[in-house]
Amino acid sequence: MSDAPGSEPPSDRGGEVPTGESTDHPTLPVSIRIHGLGGLRSTPRRLEMRRLAAATRRLIEHLVSTTATTDDLADAADTLEALADGFESLPRGSTYSGFAEAANAGPRLREHLEEVAAGSATGGPAGDPEDDPSEFFAMFDHSPFIGLANPLSPPIELRQSGDRVVGRVTFGSAYEGPPGCVHGGYVAAVFDEVLGAAQSMSGTQGMTAHLGIDYRRPTPLHRPLRVEGWLEEHEGRKIWAKGAIRFDEGDAEQPVLAEATALFIAFDPGQFKELLDARDGQDPQA
Repeated sequence: MSDAPGSEPPSDRGGEVPTGESTDHPTLPVSIRIHGLGGLRSTPRRLEMRRLAAATRRLIEHLVSTTATTDDLADAADTLEALADGFESLPRGSTYSGFAEAANAGPRLREHLEEVAAGSATGGPAGDPEDDPSEFFAMFDHSPFIGLANPLSPPIELRQSGDRVVGRVTFGSAYEGPPGCVHGGYVAAVFDEVLGAAQSMSGTQGMTAHLGIDYRRPTPLHRPLRVEGWLEEHEGRKIWAKGAIRFDEGDAEQPVLAEATALFIAFDPGQFKELLDARDGQDPQA
């Protein structure tokens, strides 16, 4: 189960992301999203970013569900405003370059992913993508749904099990829609993330063209959930994937809370690079 906002992270994670489960299908392609994130080097800076994001998640959880007094809130606001002022004086800008090369799963990157899945990956100096291919996947650590360095992420813990992607997540109070339930928009976004990881097993990368959700039952907050996604079909540039959300409790089959079908369109890595260049050319102060 993933650590929800407001909960303590499991003591044995240490900032690491699980890269997979035992499988009877060793020749299956690996998911770029899962193994790319799992293969990132645990540099001191990355670990501190993840620790800061985890603390912020806890703060968000308490903020949206607190019964603190007005004075307590005022003191907390003073503290946070001072912290925000301090961060505003620090340098700003993107700390990762994305993975334009990984869009086509180039030979060296594909080899690196296979090494990560096998537990034999090595890398060069941290932060140097020329020597350390894992850094091409640094953007996944900032994902709003799986990124341990993003405080808005629940986060979803992804694994690849055979021909399926399995996500585990517990949503905290910040994600509430109907009373006590996850907002339907977050349910859809979770499917977009998990099915996006599943479609990458096609050997290419696609962007979402259509996402259809069938909401079967309310999805409750503060309960462990299991999200499964699988590659359904791949034809030319079109990639179809499907998925389902259930409770992640016990060994018995759990009822389906929601189901999804998605169509992804494989994109030109040159177009992805244009997006990165446009982002990096923007003034973050604007």
